[in-house]
Amino acid sequence: MGQKCDACGKTPVVGNRVRQRGKYKYLGGNGRQTTGVSKRVFRPNLQKIRVQSGGSVVSQRVCTQCIRSGKITKAVAKKPFTLPAS
Repeated sequence: MGQKCDACGKTPVVGNRVRQRGKYKYLGGNGRQTTGVSKRVFRPNLQKIRVQSGGSVVSQRVCTQCIRSGKITKAVAKKPFTLPAS
């Protein structure tokens, strides 16, 4: 089971970590110099949550953007409190 969102399929992406030294020109320096470039991995922020899918409740690993955007609906642990009818 890899780092993959079950809702949107987001996976890790490879990028660069750039190391720089020096002072910016607008601050009086002669600019930023790149002293090293190495590979790094941007991983999705996955959370293991219980999701309502169809009529059943399943546990999935979903990225936080899918949770916040409303692509998935979280399972309700128990029904909300209601006053008894009198």
